[in-house]
Amino acid sequence: MNPLRDAREYLAEVQVEWNKITWPPQKETVAGTISVVVVVTIITTVLGLIDYGLSLVMQLVL
Repeated sequence: MNPLRDAREYLAEVQVEWNKITWPPQKETVAGTISVVVVVTIITTVLGLIDYGLSLVMQLVL
């Protein structure tokens, strides 16, 4: 159990795995980011409207 040898082996394996990574093209990354922002905005708006509606109902009840 040589810690230095283990560390070198680990770093070598990390480099091998790092070289296997394929990054998406910039166009695809931008499109994905825009899609996420749009979906989050829609969900936030819907949940906000539901919250507002329920708060109005609660005011009427109380």
